[in-house]
Amino acid sequence: MIDFWISSGHHLLDRDKAGRLMVTDPFLKVYLARPELLPPEDACAAELRLHHELLMHDPRRPVGNEEIAAIDDPDARENWEFMIAFRNRLLAAPSLEACYLELARGSAADIPPLFMNQLAQLVLRNALDGDDDPFVLRAAELFYRAQRVTLHEGALLLADAETIEVHEQNRHASPLLNMLGGPAVTELQILEEKNACSYFGRSDAFDMVLGLGDVDSPARRGLAAAIEAWIRHLLAIEVRVEPVERTEDDDWAWFVGLDAEATRIGNALWTGEDLDPEAAKRIIALFRLDFSEFDEVRPEVGARPIWLIMAMTSDRMVRMKPQNLIAGLPLRAATPAS
Repeated sequence: MIDFWISSGHHLLDRDKAGRLMVTDPFLKVYLARPELLPPEDACAAELRLHHELLMHDPRRPVGNEEIAAIDDPDARENWEFMIAFRNRLLAAPSLEACYLELARGSAADIPPLFMNQLAQLVLRNALDGDDDPFVLRAAELFYRAQRVTLHEGALLLADAETIEVHEQNRHASPLLNMLGGPAVTELQILEEKNACSYFGRSDAFDMVLGLGDVDSPARRGLAAAIEAWIRHLLAIEVRVEPVERTEDDDWAWFVGLDAEATRIGNALWTGEDLDPEAAKRIIALFRLDFSEFDEVRPEVGARPIWLIMAMTSDRMVRMKPQNLIAGLPLRAATPAS
């Protein structure tokens, strides 16, 4: 089996009999060593002791408020408050999937988006384990990494926001390249059938561009497949997700915005507001979701389709919120965390 997203640390986690992810000490130690959590060399003695001597020795060790309060730097104190709160949630839950479900259903107020994205990557890596379709896997990166949208020669291209920012900075360092080159995204490789196999060797670089194409393109179908796998893994519910050009009826039974901008646009349409033409242009993808069984669906929705909307912001960014696919579906009752 070809591995992918190795930098997520998924190989350091255990799995229970149901295949759910369970926290291990090696995983927590690697997490503590991430750049955003590693104290700088000039950190105060209290922070260095907490990180190097205590938590790296025993990553499950309880951390008292007074230990965090003893840290000199206020930003570092805040970081540690967030980190310990997140770690405690991971340790209290029976699995990472259960932790994500709890957070997605409304208890993530003290969890920074960075941690939610990292948790989503791990859960999605488990959901897609064994999947060898590069288009599904590249599309799934949208679940946990922001994308920059570029319209180039009639194609809608999605590039990892952090990666494209680095390329733009390099361009500014070279005035000639900045003057003669096209959009920065053109310097990156677009995922196509002919180069798809190269994805696995560079999946942690996040440097392949996703061309959305039309409704039958492998990229859109890949994103639909990732959504199906996400819902199946977390909620144990079978759905069929199909890319569509437009919604088939004006009287929607239900919709889910896949990001904050899409939710705003969907709410405007839902309440009958006149949609600004510029806002309508920001919709970049539509999907139809159908449940395989209807006994868990709210009776007012029944067998009617659910419309999924994806949109970019005015500055051409897509920041997907996969938790909306958990909290936003019209289910009779929340599926128990497992």
